[in-house]
Formats: sequence, C-alpha cells, structure tokens
Amino acid sequence: MFRSGGLLAIAVGVLSVCIPAGAAAADEMTAAEQRFSDSMRDATLVGFFTMDGQDEQPLKPERYEIASAVKASGQLWIFTVRIKYGKIDTKLPVTVPLVWADDTPMVNLKNASIPGLGAGFSARVLFDGDQYAGTWKHGKVGGHMFGRIERSSQPPAGDSKARD
Repeated sequence: MFRSGGLLAIAVGVLSVCIPAGAAAADEMTAAEQRFSDSMRDATLVGFFTMDGQDEQPLKPERYEIASAVKASGQLWIFTVRIKYGKIDTKLPVTVPLVWADDTPMVNLKNASIPGLGAGFSARVLFDGDQYAGTWKHGKVGGHMFGRIERSSQPPAGDSKARD
C-alpha cells in the first residue's frame, strides 16, 4: 500500500501500535471481515492523489502494495505493506484502525504521529469492491486519493466487497 512518499503507505504506517508482527488475531472475524482480509491478500492499489489548492495540476500517480490485512483486536488491523519512501524499500507489519460504514471497510486514521516523519497525519480510505477512495491530510496539506484494487490472486467466490 508505492510511489516514493506514498500517502496511503504513510497512513497505514502511522499507527504502529505495540502488537507483535505475526500475532494471532485476538478477535474472531465476521464473514465480512474475512472477505475483506481475503480481498487484501496480495493486492495493489493503483490510482492517483490530488493536493488541495492545486486543482489545475495533473493528477499524481500512486501505488500501494498490500501483502495482507488481518484483524488484530477490536478495530485494529495489521496490514503487511511494502513501503517505499525515499531510499527505504521494505515490507512492514503496521497497525491501523479499520471501521465499517454499513458493509464498507474504511481505514480511519486521525491526527497520528509517524516516528521520523512528523505528526498530524490523517486519512479516511474506503474500500468498495475493486475500488478505493478517500481523503488524506498531513498538517495543513491534504487532498483526495482514488483508484482501483488489483489482485494477484483471486478473492473467494462472490463479491470481494464485504457484505454482512
């Protein structure tokens, strides 16, 4: 979940709370949560982002690689993502809050700090079938992000959008 300085990579990397990598899910997943987890396995978000106040500028491409997304506990999920930022190119397990708007999962990051990158990161990114869309903000700079979800492996039979 990457282009250099990817916004979703930053958003997903923000809340690396103290849950060990590879920790078993503390809560059982509902059928909708399991479908979402399955749909994020080996997924790549390919799209664009905008910056507020730069409406006349061309869209900026973004790419986010997600190896997996697993429920940790309550609303916290561990996303194993590839982060490319400057000279850094690595896979990391990161923990973020995921909430549900009816049957639609949404990363819900609020004014978080990223060690080494600063504070004031926010993002609301929803996943709907083969699409994602949302808003992002870092300090006084923000914008929109949107695109398609490409999967290297097929999700289970049925719609990849969680419905429960």
